[in-house]
Amino acid sequence: MPARPLNVTLAAAALLSPALSMAQVTLKPDGQWRYLLTAGANVSSGNNDARSLNLSAEGARQTEIDKWTWNARADQASNAGVSTTDRYGLRTQYDRNISPDWFGFGSGETLRDQLANIDARYSVASGVGRHIWREERGYFDVSAGLGYTYDRYITSTDIAGAMRDRYGRLELVLAEESSHKLTETTSLRQKFTLYPDLRDSGKYRAVLDMGLTVAMTEAINLSAGLSYRYDSDPGTNLKKVDAMFVTGVSLRFD
Repeated sequence: MPARPLNVTLAAAALLSPALSMAQVTLKPDGQWRYLLTAGANVSSGNNDARSLNLSAEGARQTEIDKWTWNARADQASNAGVSTTDRYGLRTQYDRNISPDWFGFGSGETLRDQLANIDARYSVASGVGRHIWREERGYFDVSAGLGYTYDRYITSTDIAGAMRDRYGRLELVLAEESSHKLTETTSLRQKFTLYPDLRDSGKYRAVLDMGLTVAMTEAINLSAGLSYRYDSDPGTNLKKVDAMFVTGVSLRFD
């Protein structure tokens, strides 16, 4: 089957299936942990043999002076017996207010993405941020820091002008993040992060996540999300862009 029709088929399946999306765990400054779980699956057979499984978990604890969040996700999909998605990730971040307007942060992340040739990616970062605005209906933060990312590849690939099976580099970490309560039942969240490579000038990664959540009950939400990943130097025979639009149903534990 030609690559372009296959990609269109998979995109349509993602839109129709209850897959993983960027929902929003509840944030309240009372020091209590809150969680959000999302699960989805899609199976078809006959003329179109396709399967997908998407799982995510998110937790958050916030007080008047700090915030600790974590999220984990797993995405698997295949079409006609060929794997089209095989990705697993775990991320955590801790923010602590330095003043009413400024905060410091530290974060850690691990990722495995077989189709992107990433056997394991480990990232740590630290820096400072500023609360541009915060109110009951949302917030907008910007931050900047320094990070280190170490990649181990499934097969050796051409990275930064040489064949490598692993690659580590210092990176700048530049981010903006916001959350908006559009109505009493609808919320929008987005985060964009840019990672300029300090080891190989001119190379960079970019990550954009957006999510729209509609509350059906106090515990059940409908959600839609966009995940966009860009790598200016992904390696031999790999595309620079990975994008996914998904919908889902989430269960909230408050």
